[in-house]
Amino acid sequence: MEVESVTTAPIAGQKTGTSGLRKRVKVFQEKNYLNNWLQSLFNSLQPDLEGKTLVVGGDGRYWNDVAIQIIIKMAAANGVQKLLIGKNGILSTPAVSAIIRSTKSFGGIILTASHNPGGPDDDFGIKYNNTSGGPASEVLTDSIFKFTETLTEYKIAKLPEVDLSVVAENKFPGGFCVQVIDSVEIYENTLRKVFDFDAIAGLIGRKDFKMVLDSLNGVAGPYTKKIFGSLGLEDEHLLRSSPLENFGGLHPDPNLVYAKDLVAEMFSGNFDFGAAFDGDADRNMVLGKKFFVTPSDSLAVIADYAEQCIPYFSSGLQAVARSMPTSAAVDRVAKKKNLTLYEVPTGWKFFGNAMDHYEKLKTPNVICGEESFGTGSDHVREKDGIWAILAWLSILAFVNKDTKEGELVSVSDIVNKHWKTYGRNFYSRYDYEQVDSDKANQLMAHLVQSQTDLVGKSLGPFVVAAADEFEYTDQFDSSVSSHQGIRFLFDDGSRIIFRLSGTGSTGATIRLYLEQYEADESKFNQETQDALRDLVKVALEISKMQEFTGRDAPTVIT
Repeated sequence: MEVESVTTAPIAGQKTGTSGLRKRVKVFQEKNYLNNWLQSLFNSLQPDLEGKTLVVGGDGRYWNDVAIQIIIKMAAANGVQKLLIGKNGILSTPAVSAIIRSTKSFGGIILTASHNPGGPDDDFGIKYNNTSGGPASEVLTDSIFKFTETLTEYKIAKLPEVDLSVVAENKFPGGFCVQVIDSVEIYENTLRKVFDFDAIAGLIGRKDFKMVLDSLNGVAGPYTKKIFGSLGLEDEHLLRSSPLENFGGLHPDPNLVYAKDLVAEMFSGNFDFGAAFDGDADRNMVLGKKFFVTPSDSLAVIADYAEQCIPYFSSGLQAVARSMPTSAAVDRVAKKKNLTLYEVPTGWKFFGNAMDHYEKLKTPNVICGEESFGTGSDHVREKDGIWAILAWLSILAFVNKDTKEGELVSVSDIVNKHWKTYGRNFYSRYDYEQVDSDKANQLMAHLVQSQTDLVGKSLGPFVVAAADEFEYTDQFDSSVSSHQGIRFLFDDGSRIIFRLSGTGSTGATIRLYLEQYEADESKFNQETQDALRDLVKVALEISKMQEFTGRDAPTVIT
């Protein structure tokens, strides 16, 4: 095999964040941009990378095919022995994790910008997952960045283009191999070990139960067709299930704004259950008939029912974990069931350490979730949209196993019963997208400064119990993560949190999280924004949101 060393120079701004490196497609298309990052990754993985297997795939967005051919040639040049690549370059993020774990591969490269738009003028992304199937550690991402700052050459093999449309093994001189695999098979087999598919099929087959799934033209489509098709769901109820390079012009983010067509369908009362997935199928939104389930409530309900209706957890749920901004609804479940609870920074990699800990003890069974529509368990090391939907269908099958036709226990019935047991955590998130980065940083600095001597003082009707900037010391690897969110905690349990998100490709996204606990059952059916009105007013006043950003309203409210 002929390998060429190509002279290059450092490219500024290739800092890999929680969810990888995300930029506009046109940035990735600049000379040596992707090549530099890949070489920095391979340098960081040496010498352990030599002779190993990597999994490669993406969400099918624009430039996915071109990027994979570059990865093939550079992986070969850097000592990788074998690549497992999804057919047509398609692999969901949770599927990559499942394949790494099932095949005991060294790691995986995922091409995705997750829930961000795709197309020639939109976003592209790349990330690396480690041997456990989870996102790269901060130690590795820091190493990649350091290499990008000093890189002078990259290695690339002179190989022909590999046909990714055919499941086959492609062998090259020197023992290098590219195996194109079925995108769904290994992942589906993983899920079949978790859930009772017969029970779910029984639910889907009920005459009084109708469901619909919307893949938003993302990578979930092939998985929903195969998995839910095998469970009896008809194709007409699998919406936008063909991956498109530009997601059909949609913003593939499963929330009330960007999945508005599904929301309208569900609130028309035509279906009993509905769900949407994001671009790479790791996020999900759950809807019942005329009912929206918040991601925080979804996590809590799944944790509450898991041992009863999901075979994987029949030996006992060990722990639950949530990101710090996620509501405390699951905390109440953990307390009642005597489960270990972990509160971690935003980013699925923080859950991975806890999962790995219990796996080493040979007592897996951990459920994790984020308010940003991410839910999952330790069957893989990524959040998993399809897993979450199968979990909800398992719950519905369980509570309806003895009900007669026409007496279906609904999604709203399940959530309302949960609130009656645990109380309701009213919760909302305001996203201010593509804010000028300097202005966003000024707002955050202002908030930190405003926290001085605030404890015991009143902000509107709320009394401040604590005010800080969240810092997390990981008990498993002793790593410290600072500046993870600015918190205002009140004596009635209410919370206001501000955080800058790193998932956008341009500008900054300011996220404002609002939570207020309510134990009075007579107030459970308030509209969320009505219940949080006083808290919202306080948050906007202390942040001076309009003054710093010029925004009169958030881009998205969930």
